[in-house]
Amino acid sequence: MKKYILGIDRGILFMLLASLSFAFMGGFAKVVSQKFAGVEVTFFRNIFGVVLVGFAIYKSPLKQIGGKPLLLFFRGAMGFLALLAYFYIIAYMPLGEVVTYNKTSPIFVAIFAYIFLGEKLNRWAIFAIILGFVGIVMIAQPQGGSFDKYDILGIFSGLGAALAYTSIRELRTYYDTRAIVMSFMAVGTIAPLILMLITPYINPPKAIDFMFAPFIMPHGIEWFYLTMMGLSATFSQIMMTKAYEYTKAGIVGTISYSNIVFAIIIGVALGDEFPNFITIFGIVLVITSGLLVAFSKGER
Repeated sequence: MKKYILGIDRGILFMLLASLSFAFMGGFAKVVSQKFAGVEVTFFRNIFGVVLVGFAIYKSPLKQIGGKPLLLFFRGAMGFLALLAYFYIIAYMPLGEVVTYNKTSPIFVAIFAYIFLGEKLNRWAIFAIILGFVGIVMIAQPQGGSFDKYDILGIFSGLGAALAYTSIRELRTYYDTRAIVMSFMAVGTIAPLILMLITPYINPPKAIDFMFAPFIMPHGIEWFYLTMMGLSATFSQIMMTKAYEYTKAGIVGTISYSNIVFAIIIGVALGDEFPNFITIFGIVLVITSGLLVAFSKGER
């Protein structure tokens, strides 16, 4: 099995393709978010995955011992809420900043692994976590010492994803990988559908109003954008999986931060303002923090 394609390490190439595809997913999501609410965008993002993963399970039945249904649901719920927050703020914030918030998940994974899994935090990991939080503050640039709603949801998109990732470490002992992925996709399809159906009959509190919106039927070119969003997300997942198969996790994780660069470029092309110096410095700190967390665990 060849390790290189055109002189480039396969794992690195696949991760670059995954990062680019993920950035394009964000671009398509940003376009459709001008009309569709985050909860509906989340629905369309996941329904493609349900069909594809469901077909894969149908062709090759699951091989697992099971026994952790509540944890499996927790993984799906956290993944769904993190993605919902991500797609909600994408309509209000520059794409590069949204992606950077999502990429804070390694910082929170390190904290949750320490709290729930008993993993140790060495000096470098603690320094990395502090560095990451400084980066978050520099990106948010809170006015009057408080974060606005969009920054809070941006931080939650990383925190929620981290909870989902942390639960996977336990779940992979009991469940087929496809079942774990399906738990996220299924919750991310069914929950938005329920939320959209009940929206006309409730008046949600302002703190959670981002979770509710009526369903709007797409028309014409909108179907193309939604389809491309779902396909690019699925392609990104496939390429990311292949990247980790071919190359060491530390290297692949480093390359994965290229999606922030791709997202900034695509965001600017769609009309975002180019990040100011403070924001760029904050992004650099978040990237540095994520890399330090990875390498402090010896993922070389």
